Amino acid sequence: MDDPVADAGAPLQKRSADSSERAYETIRKLLVEFRLRPEERINEVQLSRTLGLSRTPIREALNRLASEGFVELSPNRGFHVRPLSTEGLLDLYELRSIVECAAFQLMCKRADPEDLADFGDFWASVRDDYRDRDPDEILELDETFHMMLAELSGNQEIPKQLSAINARIRFIRRIQIEHVTHDTGQVLQHDAIVDAAMKRDVEAGTAALRSHIEITVSATQQAMKDALLKIYESGTSPFQQRKKRAKRLNAEQHSK
Repeated sequence: MDDPVADAGAPLQKRSADSSERAYETIRKLLVEFRLRPEERINEVQLSRTLGLSRTPIREALNRLASEGFVELSPNRGFHVRPLSTEGLLDLYELRSIVECAAFQLMCKRADPEDLADFGDFWASVRDDYRDRDPDEILELDETFHMMLAELSGNQEIPKQLSAINARIRFIRRIQIEHVTHDTGQVLQHDAIVDAAMKRDVEAGTAALRSHIEITVSATQQAMKDALLKIYESGTSPFQQRKKRAKRLNAEQHSK
């Protein structure tokens, strides 16, 4: 039987000072590429053995991935890959739109000119090569952009709420960024948001944010449908995996 973990890259060194970081990067790659399937239980012992690491860095990496929304930790079940589903997606993006538009309105009223300038300078510093960066960098920069906007609202609860939303959609967004539907117009959308912020134009800024989020969710839905189709066509859907496991366990019981 093929081992997706073993195929992910060269074995990691036990004594590496950054073993936890390297374990994180390897497992995250397996998740994004669907080599660890949605709803699949993560075998920490197997990961430890295959990656040549103790359980400690493996557990640290999985806890970090859980905090980022890539995996889930359930009592008495351990870690498992989060389900890939469109259920609740629209609600989360709708909430994100509400939170960010409210943040923009408050930012226009409360932010110091220096802070607004820093916001504009950040975007200017990453804008030109934004499209050419790898998907993980694009995701990080996009989240940083929107978190800066939330923080400039002057309301400490807004960044907390946005951070919680980001954690729940991060896995799905990461899939979408690598999909063909990824919107190359994001640069222009961010330009419009920054321009409105500099002018403290609430109407233009909130309109740009709503449009940006609506386009993103539409593309994400398509990316998820294609990802689910890919999994089902490969014969490794979560339902089929459960059937295979049940069949194997039944065979093992009869052989005893």
